[in-house]
Amino acid sequence: MQVASIHEPVQEELAKVGETLAAVTHSDIPAVKAMLEHVLAGEGKRLRPTIALLAGRFGEHRPEFLIPLAASIELLHTATLVHDDVIDDSDTRRGRPTTNARHSNAAAVMLGDYMFAHAADLICRTEQIAVVKLFSRTLMAMASGELTQDMSAYQYGQDTMAYFHRTAGKTGSLFATSAEGGAMVAGAPEDWTLALRDYGENIGMAFQIVDDILDFVGEESEMGKPVGSDLMDGTLTLPALLLMERHPDDNPVKRLFENQHRREHLAEAIAMIQNSDILDESFSVVRDFRDRAVTALARLPDQPERAALTDIADYIVSRRS
Repeated sequence: MQVASIHEPVQEELAKVGETLAAVTHSDIPAVKAMLEHVLAGEGKRLRPTIALLAGRFGEHRPEFLIPLAASIELLHTATLVHDDVIDDSDTRRGRPTTNARHSNAAAVMLGDYMFAHAADLICRTEQIAVVKLFSRTLMAMASGELTQDMSAYQYGQDTMAYFHRTAGKTGSLFATSAEGGAMVAGAPEDWTLALRDYGENIGMAFQIVDDILDFVGEESEMGKPVGSDLMDGTLTLPALLLMERHPDDNPVKRLFENQHRREHLAEAIAMIQNSDILDESFSVVRDFRDRAVTALARLPDQPERAALTDIADYIVSRRS
């Protein structure tokens, strides 16, 4: 399944979201304008705004509020990527130089902050204090998830429950807000709104776990980072945690974390994961989250947008970049 087919049901509104994001680049400061244009020119999959736009069809369709919501969500997501590139010391993203590589870490941090502020301004255009509160709570959840990940780096005494909790914050929360926020703007009934939130949170979990799997098997040219980057940075993801569960006393992850500059331990961990059924088990967890998401959709009326949201769940499971 191609991303374009997922966008098709809301293609016209997505174009307006793009126009709203383009307006964000209007600045009296040439350097800020240039940085914003560079960051926002690299369009991603735009799954989150697509979900928001689809969710906004379960009730009164109000594009004048829905489009700013979708644009705010995409801008918030993009701002987190700008900050992620600083944290990860990344030189490229989606084949293009990062802001920190083109300018400096300080410039990238401040640009991300500027984008967060602009995203907050956009969310206010929904004219719903409940949606603004949702946005604020989501930003806190994302930051908390990232902080938890950073503070637990190179600590091998972690378990899968801690991983799932962290993932729900740093990734699941924004997917959940995309779906819930769209429903709230549409004035959807509470049970529909909760169903959409459950859907979003579960596909967010699936999305992140696929990312973590691809860190061990993806192509560097597509992923934009070397295989095993997360593990080298001290981040325990599901495949690595499963490896540690199977080999609690003698495993290369523990040796890597104790000797962070010994690349042979990283290579050994990657090989053990690739040559076992750990990736299959990880994909089984992905499919379980996908199934939970689709089950949540069954609580919604049977309309084309429900099928489109199911297609997004299937795309997330099958994606390879």
